[in-house]
Amino acid sequence: MSHFAVNWLAVILATVASMALGFVWYMALSRQWMAASGRTPEDVQGGDVTPFIWSAIVQLVIAYFLALLTPVLMGATDVGNGLLVAAHMWFGFVLTSMIMNHRYQGKPWSLTAIDGGYLLVAMLLQGVVIGLFG
Repeated sequence: MSHFAVNWLAVILATVASMALGFVWYMALSRQWMAASGRTPEDVQGGDVTPFIWSAIVQLVIAYFLALLTPVLMGATDVGNGLLVAAHMWFGFVLTSMIMNHRYQGKPWSLTAIDGGYLLVAMLLQGVVIGLFG
């Protein structure tokens, strides 16, 4: 397995798609997310772009690993396989880690549902994008 033999255009497009989804998701659920995370509008205002930069980096890493692992695990990269790998990675690693961390941090289940739901849809969207370019 060559670690750089992925379709980088698909990885970049998957990253952009998941970031666009995040904008829509969190705008639609902003009140619920702020209540669940214990934050106020003043806490999230101020122009700090650092969380957005980290989000883009993390989404790029997720898209890269979906592009890298889909053909290895499934034998081919197509939309169905991209969706399957994304769903399995989300359930096996993302959701389980989030539940563990949120339970230790005492965060409400609503925050887990909002953030976990976003990451599920984002990873499925990335799986579709990567599968289309497979």
